Amino acid sequence: MSDYFNVPAIQYEGLKSKNPLAFKHYNADELVGGRSMRDHLRFGCAYWHTMRGAGADPFGVGTMQMPWDDGSASIDNAKKRAHVFFEFLTKCQLDYYCFHDYDIAPEGKTIAESRANLDAIADEFSSLQSGTGKKLLWGTACLFVNPRYMHGAATSPSLGVYAYAAAQVKKAMEVTHMLGGEGYTFWGGREGYSSLLNTDMKRELDHLAAFLHMAVDYKKEIGFTGQFYIEPKPQEPTTHQYDSDAAACLNFLREYNLLDHFKLNIETNHATLAGHTMEHELTVAANANALGSIDANDGTANVGWDTDQFPTNIYLTTQTALVLLNMGGFTTGGLNFDAKRRRESCEPVDLFHAHIGGMDAFARGLKIAHAIREDGRFSDFIKARYSSWDGELGQKVQAGQASFAELEAFALENGDPAQSSGRQEYLENLINEFI
Repeated sequence: MSDYFNVPAIQYEGLKSKNPLAFKHYNADELVGGRSMRDHLRFGCAYWHTMRGAGADPFGVGTMQMPWDDGSASIDNAKKRAHVFFEFLTKCQLDYYCFHDYDIAPEGKTIAESRANLDAIADEFSSLQSGTGKKLLWGTACLFVNPRYMHGAATSPSLGVYAYAAAQVKKAMEVTHMLGGEGYTFWGGREGYSSLLNTDMKRELDHLAAFLHMAVDYKKEIGFTGQFYIEPKPQEPTTHQYDSDAAACLNFLREYNLLDHFKLNIETNHATLAGHTMEHELTVAANANALGSIDANDGTANVGWDTDQFPTNIYLTTQTALVLLNMGGFTTGGLNFDAKRRRESCEPVDLFHAHIGGMDAFARGLKIAHAIREDGRFSDFIKARYSSWDGELGQKVQAGQASFAELEAFALENGDPAQSSGRQEYLENLINEFI
């Protein structure tokens, strides 16, 4: 394995440590509620941001210093990047990683050339996994960068583009399966529209559903047992994306009889772009038994686009951990840092600072969330607030066995009901006790 980072392996040193290259909260083997932090959090690293993010923006070229990368689209350069990446995973105690197909391997001029490139790099990844114990959380195909996908991939008006996308996803699924991936994600980066003037929305949604059904069929054909994910996002780069938020995704999956085959991969920055909180999106997915994985990042709300910042907000990580703990923890997926360093954080060591901060923030959020649940005041308040539903009539309503006539009789007998406080400020203060 390479040794490109002049950084020692990151260790847990606790709150008293002043070492910026040490964990203050994340202690991988520490038990929280009888389960290790490592198993609770299942941290993953995004290959696209970590190894391919150059720091470019609409107003300037890339700034990131990557001395291991010669800038070429060669197989040798792609292999070198892979070794650097696994060095980083090992030194930063990141157990999982995620990738797009053409992040790890150069796209060729033909489908056959692209496949050969991907096979060569996948073999390298397989060897590096064996040598380090690192695992693939999920893979995916990049169906949004190449100009062929300017009108969409699985929603393109062109059958030729649709078929090309199917071939690309087929190969990406095969590579994910070969690498022992625990899931596969579909993110519709351009599956949407810029204008309804030139869009047959019903036809595009039908085509997208057919595409996903074919993916389900092929998954069974190759014996891939990993979880399929849909990742919601409302817009950007399109005006409207069909996977706009958790509720829209769930509705689409139900409408097209796909809900048994997919869970959701929820991203913080996408939630805020949709006008929701991350807590809301996670809760919607969890309530449908469809929260599968999380893209862990944050954004600057007043900027208005997907800034993919590393999460440092303890309220955010605590809320996220509360939803996870309340649903029993991850059964698939994990916390993938779909986050990038700021353009000005240009030195290789900044990769460590960024991930250490995110990992510590989630470790702290996990401990706080566990303490809140153990304390019981939150759950007791919620239980008491809905206690009127615990009687016979409330149970009949919830079971779908009550009628308007029964409810009318209850209202006539009991009169205008008394109201009680929602105690929002009390609960906010209670959160602050733990944070």
